[in-house]
Amino acid sequence: MYAIVEIAGHQFKVEKDQKVFVNRLQTEEGKKVTFDNVLLLADGSNVTVGAPAIDGAQVGAKVLNHLKGDKVIVFKKKRRKGYRVKNGHRQSLTEIQIESIVASGAKKASPAKAAAPKAEAKPVAKKEVSKPVAKAAAPKAEASVDLSAMTVTQLKELAKAKGVSGISAMKKADLISALS
Repeated sequence: MYAIVEIAGHQFKVEKDQKVFVNRLQTEEGKKVTFDNVLLLADGSNVTVGAPAIDGAQVGAKVLNHLKGDKVIVFKKKRRKGYRVKNGHRQSLTEIQIESIVASGAKKASPAKAAAPKAEAKPVAKKEVSKPVAKAAAPKAEASVDLSAMTVTQLKELAKAKGVSGISAMKKADLISALS
């Protein structure tokens, strides 16, 4: 049985008891970690493909250690210009060992965490929306400030409501002058 799972922004084909080097994870050494973003599960001839991920599927792993990868030399040169730059880089990695691949597991931890911030964000957004609506009602009384910010279609609707004739041929400036 194997699975294709997304870990730290990269996709890996993993099997049970396999060791994998991934980008640095924020989990301590020796702790267990689960990955819910399983894209494909294969068990013999039975293959399940997610769209984009399989609901309820989970890959469990244990963090073995944190380390740095091999040094990569980056050398830049522009010929005949005297420009040469040499840099080195070592990627921070985490070694994990795959302990379990579950086809129908629980995704209870992720949605609960994701639902709580959304619930908190909605009342804040409603409060912010209600304040500008109250402020927008006041400038409608002052036609000179509000008319320049309106679109041509909004101005035409306002002119129809006030009974101005010949608005179909008017431009924005003509509409503003007719309404004020």
